[in-house]
Amino acid sequence: MPVKVLVVDDDLNIQRVLSFTLKQEGFEVLLAGDGETGVVTAAEQAPDLILMDAALPGIDGYQAITQIRAAESIGRRVPILLLTAEADIGQRVKGLRAGADDDIVKPFHPAELMARIRALLARSGLSGTRPDSAQATLRRVIVFYGAKGGVGCTTLAINTAIALAAEHKRRVALVDANLQFGDHRVFLDLKLDTASIVNAISEPELDADLLRRLVVSHASGVDLLLAPTAPEQADVVMESHRTSPESLSHLVELMRGMYDYTVIDAARSLDDVTIHLFDEADVVYVILTADLSCLKNVQLVLKTMTELGYARDKVQLVLNRSNAFTGINIANAESVLGSPIAHKIINEYRGAIGALNSGAPFMVSRPGSPLARAVSDFATAVDKELSVVEVEA
Repeated sequence: MPVKVLVVDDDLNIQRVLSFTLKQEGFEVLLAGDGETGVVTAAEQAPDLILMDAALPGIDGYQAITQIRAAESIGRRVPILLLTAEADIGQRVKGLRAGADDDIVKPFHPAELMARIRALLARSGLSGTRPDSAQATLRRVIVFYGAKGGVGCTTLAINTAIALAAEHKRRVALVDANLQFGDHRVFLDLKLDTASIVNAISEPELDADLLRRLVVSHASGVDLLLAPTAPEQADVVMESHRTSPESLSHLVELMRGMYDYTVIDAARSLDDVTIHLFDEADVVYVILTADLSCLKNVQLVLKTMTELGYARDKVQLVLNRSNAFTGINIANAESVLGSPIAHKIINEYRGAIGALNSGAPFMVSRPGSPLARAVSDFATAVDKELSVVEVEA
């Protein structure tokens, strides 16, 4: 049976365009021209997904979504994609509070629309690509921490998360915890009008349902909780942590219950938030390169983590660009650090920078490249280690 999509929009041209696009992709399409009809059709036809325009005659899209949610039976939740005319975070949050699962700003490209739709269907279990949300998760939290700027921490965090989702069929969330200068929006070619960790931390009644609506579903199969778009917004998270540190613990615990792996790309500063994330993590992967300034930083990081009382196996060293000639070999680096290097990722600068500039991670755009294969091997090692621990527990 084809997936059934209800389009609620009063613009006949948009109805025709959406209907044509969806039917071309094999979907069955239902149409409604106002909010009241949309609510009735949703109740009578039980669509698998709803595209809801925000500005409708009669009751608007927000009210219609609220009514649809109120009428749903226990155990059923139809994915709803809100169609808005403004890239405004306030309107987006209003839609999420009403019960929308995601939103998209008009005009949009059909490819982006289909990516959002398939991500929502995957999350609901209809596409067969991801497990049902009620299924138990591995509950693992892993932190990527760069010992120095430019070591490739964000690149490895993003591509490892994608490998875990695509190759190991794990439910994966990726958190950009570089609160002032997070780059995930750039690396993944995302818009500025998406919610961020600020919305999650500042929500006094955050639960799993609301968190699902705050994350961004990426076409790679990874859910994203993004950093703020402006550096000053980082103060909201920092202040929240100072006054209520349990809010960050609550967020991490929710993500444990929703995902097999919560991959956190941490900021370089060893502030209270970063250290709190270290505390919450099952493993902290310290990313380094074989140069003197970086090795000096790693020594300080390892000393700090020892003083914090972390178990030795909680902190693992990952040597990026391991085949680059720096004059310092792996044995010398391990001797200087007094700690083994657990994982090695090869150097392929052109592939990495090309992916960055295109906004398409190399695990998606160049999955057969040597660099992608190296990250794939790393993700396999991560999954093997952490999933086995879960089984034995």
